[in-house]
Amino acid sequence: MLNDILGNIGRFVVLILFQGIILNDVNWLDGMAIPYLYVVILLMLPLETPRWLELIIGLVTGLSIDMFTNTLGIHASACVLLAYVRPLMLKAIAPRDGYEFGQRPTIQDLGLSWYLKYATVLILIHHTWLFYIEVYSFSGFFTTFARVILSTLFTLSLAILSQYLISSRRSSRII
Repeated sequence: MLNDILGNIGRFVVLILFQGIILNDVNWLDGMAIPYLYVVILLMLPLETPRWLELIIGLVTGLSIDMFTNTLGIHASACVLLAYVRPLMLKAIAPRDGYEFGQRPTIQDLGLSWYLKYATVLILIHHTWLFYIEVYSFSGFFTTFARVILSTLFTLSLAILSQYLISSRRSSRII
């Protein structure tokens, strides 16, 4: 239990710093695809996390990124939305027998197909909210929609890559 808490705190610090220092300066395709890997903090929360705690973690995560990017709560609102929708998504794609206690929302525990559904929908919701609130207009609807799709694909690719990097590191510790 303590190891899980310390692991989540460590993941939070590393991902916030990585996003703030490195990934915020990555603009692929002339700014059309921006990776927001910090959403992995919320995606990787244990399945047993109480809803109120998820919302608080979402708020703290978003505000931390807002401090790095000097945005006024845009990331916080997108993270709170993601944290709010996450339990609904977990319920919608739950295995027939339900989740086992201690299972984590990872590729290693629930499989790639499950993780793709889970992460794609949540990242898409986060990015849609984030980018449309950022432009605060529908005048460039299709340009913003292209940014949402490309950034979702970029973030999803990095999230899957991070899953495999974490699992290979864990398996090397076991040996």
